[in-house]
Amino acid sequence: MDTDSISYTKMSELASTEIKDQQTINILICYLLYRINKPVDSEQLYDISVGTGIINYFFYHDSINYLLTDNLIKAETTDKNETLYTLTEKGTGCARTLRKYVQKSYRDKIVQAALKYFARLKYESEVKIDYIKLEKGYYVHCRCLDIGADLLDLKLFAPDLSQAEMIGKKIMLNPPGFYSKIMNFALSNKEEDFDPDDL
Repeated sequence: MDTDSISYTKMSELASTEIKDQQTINILICYLLYRINKPVDSEQLYDISVGTGIINYFFYHDSINYLLTDNLIKAETTDKNETLYTLTEKGTGCARTLRKYVQKSYRDKIVQAALKYFARLKYESEVKIDYIKLEKGYYVHCRCLDIGADLLDLKLFAPDLSQAEMIGKKIMLNPPGFYSKIMNFALSNKEEDFDPDDL
């Protein structure tokens, strides 16, 4: 192998953000569960871990099998047949004592991914977006839900489905901010001053 191909190989390894070391992934998953500090559905843990792009599918499953076998995490099945993962005392010790063996950038990235993931789930349970087809265009129907009543029930017109979906996605980026801006606008809205000279 010539020096050019060696340098290209090293550059591609540096450019990759994916962790290649199984032990590092084991520690990172323990650390993630430690920071979340609640039982996590197996699908949610997979989405967060693999969705970051720093853990691949195969390493993830190998890690979960190892953590279960070595009693670092435990799995419980719910009445809805969902598998929930939680840290054991041994896993908590691993997360606390070994976390610094994982680069801080990886730890921060996976925790941020988890926070965004659970925030999105919360938004999706509290805010419903529907697209209602009209003769010409679409309504974006936005409902902010609360116990017993809707906080907001609003229809916005869009000329086509792609623009309607874009509006819906923008609302879902920050539903509380969207609701807050509408309320602030409504409460600060006032009648325009009347000037007889304008007649």
